[in-house]
Amino acid sequence: MTISNELLDELLKGCKRPDDLLGEAGLMKELKIRLMERMLGAELTAHLGYEAGAEPPPDQTNRRNGVTSKQVKGSDGEMPLSVPRDRDGSFEPELVKKGQTRIDGVDDKIIGLYALGLSVRDIQAHLEELYGLRVSPDLISRVTDAVLDEVREWQNRALDRMYPIVIFDALRVKIRDADSRMVKNKAVYIALGVTRDGEREVLGLWIADNEGAKFWLSVMNELRNRGVQDILIAVVDGLKGFPEAITAAFPETTVQTCIVHLIRHSMNFCSWKDRKTVAADLRPIYEAPTAEEAARQLDRFEEKWGGKYPSIAPAWRRAWAEVTPFFAFSAAIRKIIYTTNAVESLNRVLRKTLKTKGSFPTEEAATKLIFLAIRNFEKGGRKVREWVAARNQLAIMFAGRFDA
Repeated sequence: MTISNELLDELLKGCKRPDDLLGEAGLMKELKIRLMERMLGAELTAHLGYEAGAEPPPDQTNRRNGVTSKQVKGSDGEMPLSVPRDRDGSFEPELVKKGQTRIDGVDDKIIGLYALGLSVRDIQAHLEELYGLRVSPDLISRVTDAVLDEVREWQNRALDRMYPIVIFDALRVKIRDADSRMVKNKAVYIALGVTRDGEREVLGLWIADNEGAKFWLSVMNELRNRGVQDILIAVVDGLKGFPEAITAAFPETTVQTCIVHLIRHSMNFCSWKDRKTVAADLRPIYEAPTAEEAARQLDRFEEKWGGKYPSIAPAWRRAWAEVTPFFAFSAAIRKIIYTTNAVESLNRVLRKTLKTKGSFPTEEAATKLIFLAIRNFEKGGRKVREWVAARNQLAIMFAGRFDA
């Protein structure tokens, strides 16, 4: 079994120099150390039969007994490892055996497990067939499921008090339903915030069968419970029930429909040969200097195309209440909202990661892989371009809230 080119591309994102990846303090060395220690911890859990931090069975005398430091040598030179111990000394780790001082060839084992998109059976076969390492399905599950601990910590971390812009977006993934065992399309909702300093930050991800005001209110309340007290502008793609929910949780937030998604929705009504012309004729609407001029341009568009494509102009009018705030913003703010570079670059990372997966066996499996993709995305540079001009405008438009 081989590692896909797409996965390698994601692992290398953010490494700008050879030393960033392969150096003494590079990503590969740090990744190997952390994952090896996690695997060793999972092996001890399998040996003892209870999780770290949990109470052992009443009749069991063998317990965890701290760690011992060990230096091992590999292709990256010496690496310090913290190897867990048990009280009676019966624990014999498979990954790094007692007395073993070299780990040559372990690189591929670590990367193979890091893929995480493989089934337990495939990972077991991969390690045994190619590297001669026999591990139980239970151990593999423990190792890969350990990522969920990081997901839970990340999803519950404290957030900033105020975000100038938060973009809410959705993507579809195929997940096997636990009850019917049928593969269903489910939505993964992602909130991408822009901080006061212009840093992109993924605030969280949520998987749901159906969206609606109740679902979105639970998301908004979660953000509030994690410390968010104000969102200046929320950019959405016509998400059902969202305006009502955010108004209830953040009553002062300006809700702005994503212009890019509105244009793409319009293209769904067009024949291929007309798309370029229709897109060009929509441009005067969203580039208008004022809401009044945008309304006049929409009327002109409908006069020209209403007969052939009668659904486009009404779609814009239905969303008009969430479109018009756009025209009060300066060009610097419009650029961030309209181009949605912040969320589009994230979506490219997610699509590249997910396209090799036909479907996921569980929501947890999808969450693990999406979380790892988000983590790699955030390593690749988080600054929003030309933020200073937008920040100055936002500080004036939302005086008293931006610097609160």
